[in-house]
Amino acid sequence: MKKPKLSFWQIWNLSFGFLGVQIGYSLQNGNTSRILEALGADVHSIGYFWLAAPLAGLIVQPIIGLSSDKTWTRLGRRIPFIFFGAIVSALAMFFMPNAEYFTYLLPPLIFGAVMLLLMDTSFNVTMQPFRALVGDMVNDEQKNLGYSLQSALINFGAVFGSLLPWILAKAGVANVPAAGEKVAASVIWSFYIGGAILLITVLWTAFRTKEYAPKEHAQYNDIDLESKTVTEKTSIFKLIANAPKIFWQLGIVQFFSWFALFLMWVYTTRAIANQVWGAEALDPKSIGFNEAGDWTGVMFAFYSGIAALFSLLIPSIAKSIGRKKTYSFSLVMGGIGLASMYFVHDKSILLLSISGVGLAWAAILAMPYAMLSGSLPADKMGVYMGLFNATITIPQIAAGLLGSTIIALFGGFPMAIIVIAGVSMLIAGLAVFFVKESISTAK
Repeated sequence: MKKPKLSFWQIWNLSFGFLGVQIGYSLQNGNTSRILEALGADVHSIGYFWLAAPLAGLIVQPIIGLSSDKTWTRLGRRIPFIFFGAIVSALAMFFMPNAEYFTYLLPPLIFGAVMLLLMDTSFNVTMQPFRALVGDMVNDEQKNLGYSLQSALINFGAVFGSLLPWILAKAGVANVPAAGEKVAASVIWSFYIGGAILLITVLWTAFRTKEYAPKEHAQYNDIDLESKTVTEKTSIFKLIANAPKIFWQLGIVQFFSWFALFLMWVYTTRAIANQVWGAEALDPKSIGFNEAGDWTGVMFAFYSGIAALFSLLIPSIAKSIGRKKTYSFSLVMGGIGLASMYFVHDKSILLLSISGVGLAWAAILAMPYAMLSGSLPADKMGVYMGLFNATITIPQIAAGLLGSTIIALFGGFPMAIIVIAGVSMLIAGLAVFFVKESISTAK
C-alpha cells in the first residue's frame, strides 16, 4: 500500500519543531567558542571542548534511532524523543552562559563544558527522530520536498539564532561583559530566548502531527508484522555490516563536508577577529573580539539565509539536473567560499565568501537524506538514520583532535584552518560523483 500524499502544511508541521532546535543549535555554534574563551579556554585547545558535541552524537543517535524504531506511545514513536530532548536542551541553554555563577559546584570553564555536553547530547536526541519522522511519513514522490522543506526551516531558524546576539546588541543590550563578569548580557539573553522558542516549536510539532500507528506504518512499508517477533533483537554491528553501499559512499562525502563545517564553526570568530579587527581583538573580553563574535553570528545567519532560499529551489534543480550534480555543485561552491576568506580583510566582503557555504549547507541538510532514505528498510529507518549520524560526528571528532595541531603547524594562524576547511569541502564535492544511487527492497 502506497503512503498517502501529504499536504504542504502537514509536511511543514512534521519539521516545524526543527526550526526551534536549529535556533538553539545555531546559538551554540556561533557562541560556544566565544563563551569558552571568556570563561578561560585557550584558542589552541578550544577544539577539544567542542569534541563533546560529536562524541555525544556518535553514542546517542544510534541508540535513539534503534529505540524509536521499537517504540509506540500515545504521542507516537519519534515524537516522545523529540519532546523530552527539547526540554533538556532548553534547560542546558539557560545554564551554559551563566556558568560563572555556579562556581560552588564546578569551575566556570568545566561547568560550561558540562553544559555544552548536556546541550548537544539533548540536541542529538531531538534531531535524529526528526530525520526519521520525514522518512516514516512522507512518500517517495514527496521526499525531496520533505527534506528540502526541513532544510529550509532549519536554515530560517539558523538565521534567527545566529543573528540574535547582534540584534540584541543593536537594541541596546550590553555587548561586553559588565565589570567582574565574563559573558555579555546579549549572549545570555539570546540563549534564554532561543531556549523558549525551541520549546514552543517542538510542542507545535508534537501536538499537530499524528504518526502512523504500527499497523498503518507496516502496511505503507510492506512490513509483515506477524513475522516480526516481540523478542527480535537487532545487532548494531550486523546492521552496519548489512548497510547498503550508498550508505558508505555518502559517508565519504559527509566526512569531508562535516570536517570542513566543524573547523569553520570553531575557528571563524578567532580567524576574523585577527584578520579584520587585528590587535584590538586579542583579548577575549575586548570590544573588538565581541564585535568579531557578533559578526560571526551575522555571517552564519547570512549563509543560513542563502541556504533557506536555496533549499526551496533544490527540489526543482535536482529534478532538472539530478541529485548528484546539484549536491556536488553546492559543495564545490562552499569550498570556494571558505578558501576565499583568506584574501578578505573587510567584514562586509566576508558575506560574499560565506554565501558559498550557504549553498553547501542547504545541500548537506537535504541531499544525503533524500538519496539514502529510499535505500533503507522502512522498519529500520530510525536506527540507520542514527548510524548515518556517525558520518557527521566522526569527522567532527577528527577535526577537533587535529585542530590544535593544524593551528600550531601554521604558527597560530587561525585563518589557515578556514582555508583547509575549504579544501576539505572541495574534496567532498568531487566525492559525490562516486556515489551510486540505488533502491533497496530489503526489509
